[in-house]
Amino acid sequence: MHIFIDNKSGAPIYDQIYSQIKAQIISGELEQDQMLPSIRGLAKDLRISFITTKRAYDELEREGFLYTVPGKGCYVAAKNVELLREENLKKIEEHMEQIVRLAASCNLSRGELLEMMELCMEEQL
Repeated sequence: MHIFIDNKSGAPIYDQIYSQIKAQIISGELEQDQMLPSIRGLAKDLRISFITTKRAYDELEREGFLYTVPGKGCYVAAKNVELLREENLKKIEEHMEQIVRLAASCNLSRGELLEMMELCMEEQL
């Protein structure tokens, strides 16, 4: 597991940890039932507060990405298909909003934009 803390980022450290672990789980880099570093161990490696790491792990567990076995540690939870679908839908919506803004800045018509989308989809299938 690779975590990079960017001190220049405006994002809180716990959020950076949370986002990176979540992305690694969704991408499959971290596999189901894989044990994560201990909260204290990760905090020590990243040279941050134990509380900060715990907050990230707690959030991931609350959202169903991790599960804890008392006395054993934290593990990657089984992928919830609906949860993953929802995550991907959010990403698609974000990209579509960017596309619409770019299209508007280029004075692209709705028809031209839809045509571009259809061409992209044909290439993928």
